[in-house]
Amino acid sequence: MAIEIPDKLYFKIGEVAELTGVKPHVLRYWESEFGGFRPQKSRSNQRLYRQKDVELVLRLKDLLYNQGFTIAGARRKLREPAASPDDQLALPLKPTVDPMLLKEVRADLLRLRRRLVEAPDP
Repeated sequence: MAIEIPDKLYFKIGEVAELTGVKPHVLRYWESEFGGFRPQKSRSNQRLYRQKDVELVLRLKDLLYNQGFTIAGARRKLREPAASPDDQLALPLKPTVDPMLLKEVRADLLRLRRRLVEAPDP
């Protein structure tokens, strides 16, 4: 049975949960387990899912609940090249990271490392 996803730009987590039958805490857990699955956040810090995110939730639900994949198995399955146009929901091999953010994090880590090396022993 195909689920009809309303033609909206964004969906809140409760709407996605209702549409897909997946509880909000499970959706948040899947976000942490599947790197390319990151809904945007509103100014009030609410998750905003796009239509492709809802489609991915439905794909994950099918893999995990109907086909019996483990989280690791579903992750591998989603990384496989698409066999058909219906399988276009594959996750990228690496999540994209803002290069400037990465540079800032590296600099922070280097500063922290220097402070730890220079710190006197307790």
